[in-house]
Amino acid sequence: MQPILLTQNAINNKSNRVDTQPSRTTSGQHTGTENQIQVIRRDGSWTALDISKIRTVVDWACVGLDVNSIALEASFNTRLRHGITTRDIQDNLINCALEMCSPDEPDWRYVAGRLHIWSLWKDTLVSRGYSYGNYEKTVQTLVETKHYDRRILTYSQEELKQAGSWLNPDWDTEYDYAGAVLLTSRYLLANELPQEAILTCALLLASPETAENRLMWARRFYEAIATRKVSLATPILANLRVPNGSLTSCFIVSMADNLESIFSEITNTARISKNGGGVGVNVSRIRATGSDVMGKPNASGGVVPWIKLLNDTAIAVNQGGRRAGAVTISLDIWHLDVPDFLEMQTENGDQRRKAYDIFPQLVLSDEFMRRVINKEEWTLVDPYEIKSKLGIELAELWGEQFEQAYKLIEAKIGTEITLYKKINARELFKTIMRSQVETGMPYLAFKDTINKANPNKHEGYIPGVNLCVESFSNVTPGKLAHCCNLVSLNLANIADEELEQACRISVRILDNTIDITNPPLTEAKDHNNRYRTIGVGCMGLADWLAKRKLNYERLDELNHLFEEIGYWCTQTSMELSQERGAYEAFPGSEWAKGKLIGSKNVEWFTLNASQPQRWVKLSEDIQKYGIRNSHITAIAPNTSSSLIQGCTASILPVYSRFFYDKWAKGTVPIAPPFIKDYFWFYPENKSLDQKKVIKAVSVMQQWIDTGISMELLFNLNQGTYFLDEPERVITAKDIFEVLIMAWQEGCKAIYYIRTVQKDNFKESDDTCSSCAN
Repeated sequence: MQPILLTQNAINNKSNRVDTQPSRTTSGQHTGTENQIQVIRRDGSWTALDISKIRTVVDWACVGLDVNSIALEASFNTRLRHGITTRDIQDNLINCALEMCSPDEPDWRYVAGRLHIWSLWKDTLVSRGYSYGNYEKTVQTLVETKHYDRRILTYSQEELKQAGSWLNPDWDTEYDYAGAVLLTSRYLLANELPQEAILTCALLLASPETAENRLMWARRFYEAIATRKVSLATPILANLRVPNGSLTSCFIVSMADNLESIFSEITNTARISKNGGGVGVNVSRIRATGSDVMGKPNASGGVVPWIKLLNDTAIAVNQGGRRAGAVTISLDIWHLDVPDFLEMQTENGDQRRKAYDIFPQLVLSDEFMRRVINKEEWTLVDPYEIKSKLGIELAELWGEQFEQAYKLIEAKIGTEITLYKKINARELFKTIMRSQVETGMPYLAFKDTINKANPNKHEGYIPGVNLCVESFSNVTPGKLAHCCNLVSLNLANIADEELEQACRISVRILDNTIDITNPPLTEAKDHNNRYRTIGVGCMGLADWLAKRKLNYERLDELNHLFEEIGYWCTQTSMELSQERGAYEAFPGSEWAKGKLIGSKNVEWFTLNASQPQRWVKLSEDIQKYGIRNSHITAIAPNTSSSLIQGCTASILPVYSRFFYDKWAKGTVPIAPPFIKDYFWFYPENKSLDQKKVIKAVSVMQQWIDTGISMELLFNLNQGTYFLDEPERVITAKDIFEVLIMAWQEGCKAIYYIRTVQKDNFKESDDTCSSCAN
């Protein structure tokens, strides 16, 4: 849907205002007549109700949408009363529009969004005396009040005035209600309008450019972000403008098996949480329950006590009161404490060994997955005993090295190795599945798949994945902490001919972000300098498919789309290397050897790419000029960001073509516009065979060098997947096959497992209250 937009002239037109003050009693209260309703304006003054003004606003909010403005007026008129405020009038109009929203008339949510923006415009006008039109003054004021970072004054007043001329208030009116509320409540500063916030971000993102080019890039950045073709990650949009704001989305740290490292990483986790980042913490090196401590046998409490400290840190360091910290804890599947790890979030058992506020993650090796399939025995061991008796740091190993070491360890079980537990691999996997169906977790990270694709295996290994399972790189305890900055391409709004430019802009934005951010810990700053990791992702893929009357089974089209994204992002990073230099660790990397996305030989691209010669040329150019960023693409879940962008989240199918999302202030309607228009071509995820999702994600993963946040959704109602067997329901065996398939097809990780509980949406398929977790 492309609504017809109006200018903001009316909001700035003070001639519309009635300045005559009504009479008041000596007590200061208005006496009003029986047949004349009086209203209270935003500045506190009284005036006679003018229905024509309400009608003007309603007509403005409805222009170009598939709604009837008269219906909104009729619904609203019953709520007018003497002494009502203009703010109440606006809120009542919004509530009426939301109540009228339905699967047949979803555009009312855009009406509500415009009315919300109108209120913001009016509030800002009353508060500071002007709306849009004096950007340089806004910047100066917000810098003086310490709301804006002084780095914006890198630009002269003349440059700021020129930039202000790019502002387009009509772009404010393209948000539906969910997007408008999220944008204004979560991201805007006091006395700041949406386009001003976006423009200021664009100017700061362009500040590392040369003086003669920075305004050119700033305008390109602004227009791409403001027209919602490129979406900034939450830390960038929220923190870039404020002094000392952290811009990095995700971090991964790793603990060594000593007190100094453990408490250092707990402190680092607190610092990251304070600045709004999500953090992954790998604890696989920490000795297991019953291990020796200072020569005393059976003294160690294992990983759980340390995880509890991380759990409480996430609660205590609550990002300035905005929300609790977000921490995922990863543990390798061979660790002796895996059973305790899986029990941390159950209701039964010792509450002193529970951690309900972290997000557990298991790191699975290929050897384990093979034994799961073959129902073979698996051995859980203590990393401290393995290291002290055999000299093997098991946490660092993957692939053939791990398999050789693990077989050596198993050969010494019962002799040199005394602290262990044997378990059937299939039974352990069933326990994992049971936890996933009940709680949505643990996340699963396929360690060998991830590390085979690591371009920097010459310098280390990847221990696990980040909070949203899409971003990861080398981590070394006490030395390097993975950190990554993210943006997403909004495929719903990008035309085919615009994709190259959107990719180029996205990579440049993120490379500049590395130079202007200030990570909250030294290990992350060193990682930024060493690897320059970025993550260009995607959202709105479901919209992209629906607009083209395609679905998730059209693998050729998906393959072509993501080849284009992978090529243009990689090619841009190579060009930036020509301009600015390669990342520090480039020599010796897989990139330097001529390997491309996922550390694949160029021969793979000659066999699988639609235009193989450009990949051959790119390989040659990277070997010659280097590449600016070691990791370039990563697809995040971007659930809340997609609401602001007005599209479906990430690359997954939408849960339903119309549903209500529960917020603190109630429920808001969600109706992806292109899904609404073309829903008969597009299956809803609540009834889609998840094997089709796996196949689609595996095709995309070939062209994404880091990871993809892949949720899986299982509907437990009868006949959902088996139309010819209406009484049949999905079983544990069916879910097992999907999870195994994810590993076999080369997916790097599995995010949440979500379930639609039995009978929860029989009466109405249009609610998402049945979507667990």
